[in-house]
Amino acid sequence: MDLKLLGFHHLTAITADAAGNLRFYRDVMGLRLVKKTVNQDDTSAYHLFYADEKGSAGTDITFFDWPAAPEKRGSGSVSRTGFRILNAESIPFWQERLSGAGVLVAEPREVDGRTVMDFEDPEGQRLRLVVDSEGPNGAARPTSDIPVEHQIHGLGSISLSVAELAPTEAVLTRVMNMGKVRNYEDDGRTIHVFVMSSGGSETELHVAVEPELPTVRPGRGGVHHVAFRTSDQANLTAWTERLREYRVPSSGEVERFYFRSLYFRIPAGILFEIATDGPGFEADEPLETMGESLALPPFLEPRRAEIEAGLKPLE
Repeated sequence: MDLKLLGFHHLTAITADAAGNLRFYRDVMGLRLVKKTVNQDDTSAYHLFYADEKGSAGTDITFFDWPAAPEKRGSGSVSRTGFRILNAESIPFWQERLSGAGVLVAEPREVDGRTVMDFEDPEGQRLRLVVDSEGPNGAARPTSDIPVEHQIHGLGSISLSVAELAPTEAVLTRVMNMGKVRNYEDDGRTIHVFVMSSGGSETELHVAVEPELPTVRPGRGGVHHVAFRTSDQANLTAWTERLREYRVPSSGEVERFYFRSLYFRIPAGILFEIATDGPGFEADEPLETMGESLALPPFLEPRRAEIEAGLKPLE
């Protein structure tokens, strides 16, 4: 089997303000809350999934709601998360919309041949809009107040900060079958670009080598892990075997109900996940009402009353 990752599946970050997080990602960014559930390993915490209208793999950013101190930034981390928009004509719209919401927005610029605009969410989560029409279009949100032509279409390039390149490059290229395709300069740093497969920025990891930085201390406003797409159970099992062959410690396959997952850390300390595209978020809710009520996987359903009692209202 010629194993290739298909692009990013999702990115999971940390919030200490679930209600504020919902207001920003749904009401400002225009993403749909497609699943309101809990962290399956810590049911005291919400796990919120924001995505396109259909909850398509590759369009979602998710959050664990933990009462954590702010992230102390450093190497060994995901340093910026990209979202794809289709046209440079959307940049002025987003400048006005984000600034109107009190978000400090950097000036648009060219990075690696694409127009980007950097900003942070209210907790300091580092984000980027990437103008990129090469990747798949996300499902438009007809009920959004954001015009369809300006809506976000999914995850774009994701940036990592590492202390040294060689160990990370070895895992990305030898184990994960990514190709190292180019370098570029940005703000005095050399960025190394690794791609998973053909496509746009949703297949690209941008790796900066920053040995001068302290090691990251995780917290709110930071990223917990980044997940990569594989099509189905058979491919996930093949990835599990591949990690074993290369002696990369992993979680083994984990059933998450909405997808099946495999977790491991790269030498820089960053947590990676490989996740299947299906069965998806319609496994327990109809498309029309996804995200409106608390969804629990079957193995947690008997504890619903206890879990709901421990969660604070989102609105």
